[in-house]
Amino acid sequence: MTDGAAAYIGLGSNEADPPRQLDAALDAIAGLMGTQLRRVSPRYVSAPFGPVPQPDFLNGVAAVHTLMSPADLLQALHAIEAAQGRRRSIRWGPRTLDLDLLLHGDARVDSPTLTLPHPGIIQRNFVLYPLRDIAPELEIPGLGRVADLAAQVGGEGIRRHA
Repeated sequence: MTDGAAAYIGLGSNEADPPRQLDAALDAIAGLMGTQLRRVSPRYVSAPFGPVPQPDFLNGVAAVHTLMSPADLLQALHAIEAAQGRRRSIRWGPRTLDLDLLLHGDARVDSPTLTLPHPGIIQRNFVLYPLRDIAPELEIPGLGRVADLAAQVGGEGIRRHA
């Protein structure tokens, strides 16, 4: 693929066998038309984000090269979530699968359905740590270098999955 863009996708699950959920999501992402899975981070266990009591999450990040637009890629990710049983009923609640489009090339988008870079990316170690593992020198548009941002956010509530 010579055209297109590098994109980074955050993966998370804390229900219905999280390792299996992430594996199935990666298979589905690799099968998206015009998209090539390039790298996958190690997985991390993280404390849940938000006020709802729930199990810890299993998180990771995938790097892809895609011919899809940011909006089309987001729509495809939502379809993968739905196919794996994701229900959007409780904000920051437990999930079979959560796929977040973190970055899409140098795109900066602020629409009702999509914000790029993903909002909150610089506060979330469960995103920055796995992203640092596969792209430490990556510059997040308008925010800085991944390795620097990961060092600033700290490691509270997160550990590498065995």
